[in-house]
Amino acid sequence: MDATPKRPQPRPGVMDIQAYVPGRHEAPGVARVYKLSSNETPLGPSPKAQAAIAEIAGQMELYPDGAAIKLRDAIAAAHGLNAANIMVSNGSDEALGLLCQTYLQPGDEGIFTEHGFLVYKIYILAAGATPVTAAETNETANVDAILARVTAKTRIVFLANPNNPTGTYIPVSEVRRLHAGLPKNVLLVLDSAYAEYVRRNDYEAGLELVSAHENVVMTRTFSKIHGLAGLRIGWMYAPAHVIDAVNRVRGPFNVNAMAIEAGAAAIGDRAHVENAVAHNDRWHAYLTEELGTLGLRVTPSVGNFLLMHFPDSDAAHSAEAADRFLIGRGFILRRVTAYGFPNALRMTVGSEDANRGVVAALAQFLGKA
Repeated sequence: MDATPKRPQPRPGVMDIQAYVPGRHEAPGVARVYKLSSNETPLGPSPKAQAAIAEIAGQMELYPDGAAIKLRDAIAAAHGLNAANIMVSNGSDEALGLLCQTYLQPGDEGIFTEHGFLVYKIYILAAGATPVTAAETNETANVDAILARVTAKTRIVFLANPNNPTGTYIPVSEVRRLHAGLPKNVLLVLDSAYAEYVRRNDYEAGLELVSAHENVVMTRTFSKIHGLAGLRIGWMYAPAHVIDAVNRVRGPFNVNAMAIEAGAAAIGDRAHVENAVAHNDRWHAYLTEELGTLGLRVTPSVGNFLLMHFPDSDAAHSAEAADRFLIGRGFILRRVTAYGFPNALRMTVGSEDANRGVVAALAQFLGKA
């Protein structure tokens, strides 16, 4: 009997990967919808970025600069870096995937924390390697737990700092301790997607650590504070040997022309960034206080989102029930069951109307209006 497959088959392991599910974006039958599920800025993109796109709109027939020199130079100027140590990508997700593709193979292991970003596991598995989870403490990365999971097979350690969906972070002293405990052949990847929102004296996004060592990489994104999620722009700051290796496997035109122009304009608009930070600071504090007053536990967050936990003893007022209630009123938050929080919702810090509306709706849902 012919055992030849009747159609092409993916390699072993691919179909075992749980595909990433983005945040919901619609509430059928509701006229006014507030999307608070994807940590997008309510201030939108910089007007300078919009103007830059308009200027290049008539040149869509041309390939973009494959080296994205204009964008890399703008990033370098904004952060005081060497542009040669920067690679730009189709969102920071692509950079994370390229690192796995470049440095992992079957038999290797990649480590991430218990409630870490789901794409780490996806990309580790896609490279044929084994994902390893390190326990967190109080929904925060634990350096000792990470180091305890390191073996001779470990090749990459991912640390989201701040983490999504918890919003927690570890201070730079702990990041340095983590790095010091890793073998020199292990790549430490610092995912700093929310770095611009952090206002803590003991926080550092990773620039200094990358500059001083051969096995540290930092990734960043334009999707959050810069409001360019629709253009998919990320970047990586890394040692020259890492940039060289990853450039050999990335696509030749992985960042489009509009993204290059808009990103270069956006990163130079400091006023827009400062306005976004000020808005987040104000409404982050408001939401933390109001949600706590309603009796919901809020994980301490330094990002532009909050993780709220519903009482486990009250099935009628579960996260699932709250989600349905809120969607019916046009407020779309994020279920985080896949992250290990079946009874919690993550909420983006939105506009004033959205923030006040969610608080009022939750007060009604919880019978505290």
